[in-house]
Amino acid sequence: MQWYVLRVASNKEEQVRESLSRKMEVESVKSVGRIMVPVEQIKRIRGGKQRVLKRKLYPGYVFMEMEPKEDGKIPDDAWFIIKETLGVGDFIGTEGVPTAMRDTDVAKMLKEAEKPEDTPNIKVEFAKGDVVKIRDGAFENFEGVVDSIDTERGVVQVIVTIFGRSTPLDIEYWQIEKI
Repeated sequence: MQWYVLRVASNKEEQVRESLSRKMEVESVKSVGRIMVPVEQIKRIRGGKQRVLKRKLYPGYVFMEMEPKEDGKIPDDAWFIIKETLGVGDFIGTEGVPTAMRDTDVAKMLKEAEKPEDTPNIKVEFAKGDVVKIRDGAFENFEGVVDSIDTERGVVQVIVTIFGRSTPLDIEYWQIEKI
């Protein structure tokens, strides 16, 4: 079996995946394996409260594992079910023949999609040395340089000059923005 990429309507990826899975099971199509929408879990901390969000790694795409025919085309039974599913665009490929994903891309996609869900990470878009502006809190509108990042707590240490002296401040990541 090989992996293929199917374009779908934006924000309909999960609905298309569920619908395709259900239809393939009902019609007992053997040429289709797994159908996936890879997501990652991101921890957001705001005002001391933690929330875990799921974010699609590849918005607008559904990944399908299938056994192609000898000529590389999708088997007819699977093709008709896929095309009649609401929200489905087309496969990524050329001249109506879907192109299978390379093994390295498949391995990367599966590794990202199968990360353990009990350890969501905090998405921090800053790196040490970045110049940032504080946009919320007691030091609003101050500018500083990122010194360190604590991804566990969602806290960024920023060096700010106050009254001519460099002062380290621990600020939640959502309270600052890059300049």
